Amino acid sequence: MDQSGVHLWVKAEPFIVGALQVPPPSKFSLHYLRKISTYVRTRATEGAYPRLYWSTWRHIACGKLQLAKDLAWLYFEIFDSLAVKTPEERLEWSEILSNCMSEDEIEKQRNKLSVNTLQFLLFLYIQQLNKVSLRTSLIGEEWPSPRNRSQSPDLTEKSSCHNKNWNDYSHQAFVCDHLSDLLELLLDPEQLTASFHSTHNSLVSREAVVALSFLIEGTVSRARKIYPLHELALWQPLHAESGFSRISKTFSFYKLEAWLRACLTGNPFGTSACLKSGKKLAWAHQVEGTTKRAKIACNTHVAPRMHRMVVMSQVYKQTLAKSSDTLVGAHVKIHRCNESFIYLLSPLRSVTIEKCRNSTFVLGPVQTALHLHSCDSVKVIAVCHRLSISSTTGCIFHILTPTRPLILSGNQAVTFAPFHTHYPMLEDHMARTGLATVPNYWDNPMIVCRENCDTSVFRLLPPCEFYVFIIPFEMEGDTTEIPGGLPSAYQKALGQREQKIQIWQKTVKEARLTKALETGG
Repeated sequence: MDQSGVHLWVKAEPFIVGALQVPPPSKFSLHYLRKISTYVRTRATEGAYPRLYWSTWRHIACGKLQLAKDLAWLYFEIFDSLAVKTPEERLEWSEILSNCMSEDEIEKQRNKLSVNTLQFLLFLYIQQLNKVSLRTSLIGEEWPSPRNRSQSPDLTEKSSCHNKNWNDYSHQAFVCDHLSDLLELLLDPEQLTASFHSTHNSLVSREAVVALSFLIEGTVSRARKIYPLHELALWQPLHAESGFSRISKTFSFYKLEAWLRACLTGNPFGTSACLKSGKKLAWAHQVEGTTKRAKIACNTHVAPRMHRMVVMSQVYKQTLAKSSDTLVGAHVKIHRCNESFIYLLSPLRSVTIEKCRNSTFVLGPVQTALHLHSCDSVKVIAVCHRLSISSTTGCIFHILTPTRPLILSGNQAVTFAPFHTHYPMLEDHMARTGLATVPNYWDNPMIVCRENCDTSVFRLLPPCEFYVFIIPFEMEGDTTEIPGGLPSAYQKALGQREQKIQIWQKTVKEARLTKALETGG
């Protein structure tokens, strides 16, 4: 490493995938999180620190924060899904769950799960990203400021108010505005005053800085290699700046904070960089009825594996079909696409579909989250780890998913249906993303919104309205049928319809025959 020019930035993925697009429970405020931070350290022997076990979090969340158990599990599971795991480990967990015969057995298995305590506290804190502030709703967004506006106003300005999850200026502003709070949350209790604040002499542990790597990473002198924050902070030539003492093996709070503030800069792999200097994909020119408006940008030519991004906007009255390395492991955003068919048949990291109308989206397996916001009359066909929807009207979701679909606020006339298609590489892509056919919770959504918990907001597609979906492209691969098959009621409906067609065809055939005999006679 050459020590000149350390550049740090806020990682996009914890915000894109980790911040649920709904105002957080009021008990996730800093006041309560500080209490939890102190509490877990006093319960280190009871599975609370440095790893927080599900049973302990359930006790804290349900007993002390008065959260419903489903909600407590939801946040725990979202965080766990962000952890680096092999596809094999994810498939193994699915197998364990699918073999459970009761809720109690599932609970027993969950009790074996643990997460990094300090990172989990940071994760709970960043849920404040989507907190509704009265001031902001009255005077509008303070960030991004005019000088930081991205080159593509139609993709950021307006939607930033609704979708901060994809706005890297929002991520950076959030971390910079709350940096002292984030650091204080990670301090050992003896480093805090009685009112939970740091002092000039507060010391930050190595573990705390390792935890902060959940949100921050960087490079040295614009080199290609990306380092987690703690590796840079602990690098010997930087000790004087980062405030690390080799004697106490801790960091000076105020020196560390000053160093972070001095080095934090824009994310070179964020959405705005992707739109500004990303490669404009030629896909836009390959589709039928191309209009000049379609914009498709990606950063895969410069971004490392975990930082890939594809942004697609204003595809109108087109069919777009892709299975390409550009998409593999990418965070995909599809924005303002109307009256189109879009097939993205590769293993994807996450997908956000926003402000689209009258379109069909057929997706390869989505390893983390698939989120829809502000869409009308859209059909989505996908295998995904999690589906969440907000402000949608008249949309149909044909999904296979190991977690309960999340109905957030503002939805109307939602229809859930079984996943009903296949393409030759589908099972191979599922294996690569660690997604199995069971358990499958497509028909058991969870309503997560304050204003209206009415289950009439959704319905399950009646089997009589069900048809399979054929993907009309030739590809290499071994998958020849719908993974996991269809639920029996839907299979039966298809069978009955098939039978009726056969009877009808037979009747027509015989009728023609007698008619021919009559006229012939």
